[in-house]
Amino acid sequence: MAGRPLRLQSLIDTDGLAIGIGALGLGVLTLIARDFAFQWQPVPAGWPAREALALLSGAILLLGGAAVIVRRSSAAGAGVLAIWFGLWAIGLHLPVVVGAPSVASLLGLAEIGAIAMGATVLFAIRAPGRLPGWSLAAARVAFGLCAIVFGISHFVYADFTAAMVPGWIPGKLFWAYATGLCHLAAGVAILADRLARLAATLLAAMAGGFVLLLHLPRVIAAPGNRMEWTMMFIALSIAGAAWAMRLSGRRAMG
Repeated sequence: MAGRPLRLQSLIDTDGLAIGIGALGLGVLTLIARDFAFQWQPVPAGWPAREALALLSGAILLLGGAAVIVRRSSAAGAGVLAIWFGLWAIGLHLPVVVGAPSVASLLGLAEIGAIAMGATVLFAIRAPGRLPGWSLAAARVAFGLCAIVFGISHFVYADFTAAMVPGWIPGKLFWAYATGLCHLAAGVAILADRLARLAATLLAAMAGGFVLLLHLPRVIAAPGNRMEWTMMFIALSIAGAAWAMRLSGRRAMG
């Protein structure tokens, strides 16, 4: 019995577990619905072969998510997710930001960009030498900027953020602002590479708390609502990206 936990630990890449489960969940939802992931994957309605592309996207998410969880294939899975989420960010969200710049459009770019950067860091760590030496620092800077956008959005859309707080937690508006400040502080620390590992770890814990306290109860209350499931898996993927980001600091390769 004593050997089983060690065996499991040797099979599972715990650094990729959360981001992998998040991608797996998004993949399953995509395949079941035969459609893209709402505003997180804003593919125009008129695209040719849209349903076939959605199914392809779901399969990529499923395979990448499964691979990144398994230690032996973690590097390959992280690479797949980094490329795929990066394409979402650049091909789908960046044009929206350029065409109609706003905090809302920046938030969409930041959410997907953060996941892509987390997967990039995990790939760089699991496959050393496959990316340029500056890639870890670039991913860390980009992720820090994404966290700052998260923080700004909590202030700009404070009422919406407060409405997401469960009813049994008092001071909803306070928590909207407090978590916004935490995002800002973590983003600055990660961006500057000062206490970046601690900041990324705490950010992962906070994002994981959102999954458990905000999103999971909403999914349980409305298990047939694909939007609630999608929000939960996006939040879990962001938590996983933050968890991976703690590997990107100045001592990560030491």
